Amino acid sequence: MRPLKLVMSAFGPFASTEETDFAALGTNPLFLINGPTGAGKTTLLDAICFALYGKTTGDEREGSQMRCDLAVDSLLTEVTFSFALGDIQYRIRRVPEQQRVKKSGDGYTVQKPEAQLYRIDSDGSEHLLVASKVSEATAEIEQLTGLDADQFRQVMVLPQGKFRELLMADSKDREKIFSQLFQTQIYRKIEDKLKFQASAIKAEVRDHRNRRDGILHNIKLESDEGLNAELVEFSPKLTQAVESKEKASLAFIDANKQFESAKLLVNAFDAQDKLKQAAEHLSEQKEAIGQRQFSLENGQKAQQLKPVLDVSQARETELTHAQSGVTQAQAAKQRSEQALALSQSKFDSLSELEQQLQLAQNEEQKLSQLVPQLQGLDSLQKALSLATNERDQAKNKGIEGQVTLAGVKEQRQAGEQHIPLLEQTANEQVNAQQALTAQSELIERYQQWQVASHHADNTEQALKQAEAKGKQLRCDAKDKGEAYDQLQLLWHRGQASILAQKLNPGEPCPVCGSDVHPMPAYSEHTLPTEDELESSKQACEAAKGALNQAIADYKGLKAQLQEQVKLKNEHQQRLGEWASLPLDSLQSLLKKMQLQVNQANVAAQELSQLRQQIQNWQSKERDLQTQLDAEREIFHELQNRVASAQGQSDQACIAIPEQYRSIDALNSAINQAQNHLTGLQQAINTIRQSHTQALEQDAAQSAALAGAESNLTQAREQSNKAQAELNAELGKSGFSDKQALTQALLSTEALKDIADEIAKYQQDCIANQTTLTQVSDKLDGQVKPLLTDAEALVATSQTEQREAEQSWQVLQSRVSQLTQTQKLLQEADADAKKLEDEYAIIGTLSQVANGQTGNKISLQRFVLSVLLDDVLLEASHRLQMMSKGRYRLIRKEERAKGNKASGLDLEVEDAYTSKVRPVATLSGGESFMAALSMALGLSEVVQAYAGGIKLDTLFIDEGFGSLDQDSLDLAIRTLMDLQSSGRMIGVISHVSEMKEQIGTRIDIIKTAQGSKTVIVLP
Repeated sequence: MRPLKLVMSAFGPFASTEETDFAALGTNPLFLINGPTGAGKTTLLDAICFALYGKTTGDEREGSQMRCDLAVDSLLTEVTFSFALGDIQYRIRRVPEQQRVKKSGDGYTVQKPEAQLYRIDSDGSEHLLVASKVSEATAEIEQLTGLDADQFRQVMVLPQGKFRELLMADSKDREKIFSQLFQTQIYRKIEDKLKFQASAIKAEVRDHRNRRDGILHNIKLESDEGLNAELVEFSPKLTQAVESKEKASLAFIDANKQFESAKLLVNAFDAQDKLKQAAEHLSEQKEAIGQRQFSLENGQKAQQLKPVLDVSQARETELTHAQSGVTQAQAAKQRSEQALALSQSKFDSLSELEQQLQLAQNEEQKLSQLVPQLQGLDSLQKALSLATNERDQAKNKGIEGQVTLAGVKEQRQAGEQHIPLLEQTANEQVNAQQALTAQSELIERYQQWQVASHHADNTEQALKQAEAKGKQLRCDAKDKGEAYDQLQLLWHRGQASILAQKLNPGEPCPVCGSDVHPMPAYSEHTLPTEDELESSKQACEAAKGALNQAIADYKGLKAQLQEQVKLKNEHQQRLGEWASLPLDSLQSLLKKMQLQVNQANVAAQELSQLRQQIQNWQSKERDLQTQLDAEREIFHELQNRVASAQGQSDQACIAIPEQYRSIDALNSAINQAQNHLTGLQQAINTIRQSHTQALEQDAAQSAALAGAESNLTQAREQSNKAQAELNAELGKSGFSDKQALTQALLSTEALKDIADEIAKYQQDCIANQTTLTQVSDKLDGQVKPLLTDAEALVATSQTEQREAEQSWQVLQSRVSQLTQTQKLLQEADADAKKLEDEYAIIGTLSQVANGQTGNKISLQRFVLSVLLDDVLLEASHRLQMMSKGRYRLIRKEERAKGNKASGLDLEVEDAYTSKVRPVATLSGGESFMAALSMALGLSEVVQAYAGGIKLDTLFIDEGFGSLDQDSLDLAIRTLMDLQSSGRMIGVISHVSEMKEQIGTRIDIIKTAQGSKTVIVLP
């Protein structure tokens, strides 16, 4: 990063707006920031750091504390910083929270913090990257520079009193800085990836073990040995059960066969009984069948006489119809005579109706003559009504125009009164937006604090669990240690007893050599075997290993909790008094602020729309007034037309009767007269037509009566003839009378049914006799068996078969379950073996990459240690020059105690004493030279690696006063060498020799009205 321009307003001791053009200092300058104490030298660095990150270099003052008390109230405290990253330029403007004068009215209001970030192209065009949100601007700066505020202060700015921090940082802090500078996050990702894969494989192995235990638990066994033993136990039982099941099945089949044979024989005896019963039933039906045979024969003879009977019945029906026709004709003749008499009486009254018809015709002609006169009157009245309506419409339209004009005036006046309120609301738009942005950032910080608190609580709970687990493991390790010690003691003491048991009388003792054994050793306790002793030793070591791992986990959780509590406290400190409020309150306040912003935006939009609407209303007022004047003239013209039409209408009404002055009334009267005339004419015609029809109807009925009487005579003669023929045939056929013939007469279908019934009866008799003979021959010499004995035998054999089947099923199910389980266990063991082989590779790689072996150095820290060695080579080269060959910085390779991170700690080699000691033992001046060398070496190495962050600027705030003259000269020479290689170096110092040797300066002039900046060039 290369500074280009810094603009400060009311910032620190600078009461007005001060602009510092770094580009004017030249290309890659070495310049001095000079001025008296309190003038504002460090404030320049604070302004740069604040513009970038919203923090000062020392991080001891907040941005809200940087406002100059000498500044006028109208000047806002803000910092604008332009800088270049490679060939791309950027500009950031940041405003801290502060009190400012209200834009309207008296008093002050709170100016919320805001920030804007721009990218400036080579053609001078600007692109807004961040509009106002300070957190977004800070995140974007961190993304662009690759450094956060703390790392920026450590590698690009050596603040006053802070230059030892980079030098004294421990491995953990130095790892964060170097990983950002050298972009080594890929190695951390490799570590995490391997750790995740190893954890996943380990979890799968654990799941396989749990699944294996679950498989055994499902069959209620504890081990594979129990499974194999049970399989061996059940195999002969299963074979025996199969044999028993097959034997019971054969016995059941034989019993079923015997039962079916007995059942067939019983069925045959039952069938014989049924055939005998059927024969008796057929014998009982023989008499009835004889009667049916007689009915069949009579029916066949009656069927032959049926044509003669049908003719006789037809002639009787014709005679009945002829008699009915005569009766109906007589009744019709009587009705026609009555109708003729009534018609004759009406025909005699026609003369009176004809006189009424003449009078109706005269009245209709009189009314029709009034139609033309009334039409003229109607035209005059319509013209009068039309003129009156037009006049009334014009009057109403004028009244409506006046109301509309008054309404428009009222709307315009109300709108003009509403403008001041909208202007006041719209003027708060900017303030409301700034307040909304600040509240959003506050809620974001609050949520970060909640997350940090949640993590800390979870870690604290895990720490308590780890502590309880550690206590339990400690007791377990103690018990197993004591058990091992006791077992080992028994084993050692028992060796003498073992030797004593092998002694024989007269043979020398292998220990003392004596051939006399008066008191051989004897053990009162059962001696442990070497396997038992070794097993106890392994259990003891495993318990100690678990305890050590639990202690390590506890320490790791404790360190993690400290970091999380620290982070939580930092978030809480930043929140201040807001931390005491619930999140709902902050979000409610945010909603209120959002509502205020929306209201202000709506007010601004409504204000613009209202002003345009007022102009529209004014234009509409003028148009309405012009239109109202024109309509007033039209109303006067229509008023004159109404008076003229009224006079003509009154004159025409005199010639027409009052009841007929309406065209509807006259037409109604004419219609009534015409209807009366038509009714009379129709009545006369109807009477004449009815009289003619009555005469004709009477003549027709007389002729019909004569014809009906002639038909009756003929029908009677034909009926007598047919009856005589029927009687003759009855005598021949043997029927006594017509009734006997009718009773014997059956339909063809009935005769066929009787014949079929008789044939079926004969067939049933033959079939029954034949079947009965066959069954009797078959059963000759047979005895009807009892089914109960056979059924009992079947039931017994079926029960035995079911019991054998159930016994076999239980054994077969258990053996199948055991066999399937054995197969599942073999598959699970194969899968677990694959996972364990995979974990042997991935787990080892994960342990190595995550620093869980050897010196506890992770992969990323190993890479950074190599990079640190390169940095220390460059730094030591410069430090040896400034310390006249005495000091050299080296990396501490010894592992730190406990679980503390190591591998990136620094030591200093003293050539005078030939000893290596911690860098903390350096004096103030020596520490400054070492820190300066470290910063310069870091700048060189970072830029040497492709893809690294470009550190082409370094600011040093004080520290030179702790150097003697020779060391100061060497330090200045070192800075000049660095500047000549393409660096911008800014130095803040009170040392007069610095001012003499560095000609390019930014002088800070301190006055009673505030400080000023002046660029001094050689």
